[in-house]
Amino acid sequence: MELQEAKEKYIQTWGTLASQWGTNRTMAQIHALLLISPKALSTEEIMDELKISRGNANTNIRALLDWDLITKELVPGDRKEYFKAEKDILEMFKRIVKERKKRELESIVSIMNELKEVNDSTNEGKEFKKVIGEIYKVTKKSNRIINSILKLENSWFFDKISKLLN
Repeated sequence: MELQEAKEKYIQTWGTLASQWGTNRTMAQIHALLLISPKALSTEEIMDELKISRGNANTNIRALLDWDLITKELVPGDRKEYFKAEKDILEMFKRIVKERKKRELESIVSIMNELKEVNDSTNEGKEFKKVIGEIYKVTKKSNRIINSILKLENSWFFDKISKLLN
């Protein structure tokens, strides 16, 4: 397989996987392109490589910056902005976990905390409170565990996972 064909297959696969995980396909394809690029790329280079519009590129580049998966680089004498991806895959994984936790788990914890305070003494109300209370406990505990793991700078947890994957 030639390099260009392999790159295209990788970028398409990364985009497909991301959409199955609930992430924007184009955002994932831009991320994939920047991951394998040996140099920082401009918005125009990203647009040309992926055949996407400027608006689509800019929106998804901003999202990747928000997720802290890419950084902006300025080249002296050039007005263009260039972007590069975090190349440390373990660090990238931690950033994705952190962002998903913030966007998904923390909002569930907050909503369940509010819902568990429902005032209803019927059997249906008691069952509702019981189930919501259990969901709240599990999500709050999961949130705490993830926080603890992410706080460990050189986490033995990530080292063990890395060794298991090798």
